[in-house]
Amino acid sequence: MIRVLIADDHPVVRHGLRTFLDLQDDITVVGEAGDGAQAVELVERLAPDVLLLDLKMPVLDGLGALGRLAGSATRVVVLTSVSDRSDVGPAMRAGASGFLYKDVDPSALVQAVRAVHGGQVLLAPEAAEAMMAGDGNGAGGQVPMPLTDREREVLALIAAGRSNREIARALAVAEKTVKTHVSNVLMKLGVQDRTQAALYAVRHGLG
Repeated sequence: MIRVLIADDHPVVRHGLRTFLDLQDDITVVGEAGDGAQAVELVERLAPDVLLLDLKMPVLDGLGALGRLAGSATRVVVLTSVSDRSDVGPAMRAGASGFLYKDVDPSALVQAVRAVHGGQVLLAPEAAEAMMAGDGNGAGGQVPMPLTDREREVLALIAAGRSNREIARALAVAEKTVKTHVSNVLMKLGVQDRTQAALYAVRHGLG
C-alpha cells in the first residue's frame, strides 16, 4: 500500500485529491497539511511514501519544505497550479521526484504517484521542457552527442531509478563498467548528475 500525504492550502483541493486517491486499491491518504511547516511535521511523524506538495503555501512554501525534507525517504511530487517555468529547476534540485500541474488528468496523477514511489523521476511535459530548456542547470543550448545502444540502456535504467549495482545486475556487466557508461552518458548529454540525465530520458521518451 502506497501511503500518501497531501500538502495544499486549499481545503477543496485536498478533499478532491483525497477522495480520488482513496478510491485506488493500492493507495491510502494518511494525512493532509495546509501549509509547508505542517507538511514537514507530518512527514516526520507519519513517514508517508509519497508527499503531494503545492509550492505556493503560507508559513513555509513548497521549496522551503523541500529544503527541510532533504534526506527524507519520502518521495515528493510537486503538484502546483503555477506554471512558472522558473519553479521547475529549483524544485527538482531541492529533491523533488516529480513535478506536475493541477490540471493533470486524475488517472495520470495516480500513475505518477506509483511511478515516483517505484523510484522514477516524473515530470509534466511542460515541466520537462522547462527543465531541459535550461534554467541554468539543464542541457539547454547544447546538442547532445549520440549515445551508443548500451548507453541508451543505461540511461533508461537511470531514469527508472536504478543504482549502479542494479544496472550492473540487469545488464550482466561489472559495476565498474556501469560507472564508465554513466560518466559517458552524463558527458554526452551535457548534464551534471543522474537526476538531470533522468529528466533528459523522460523528456525524450527514453525512460
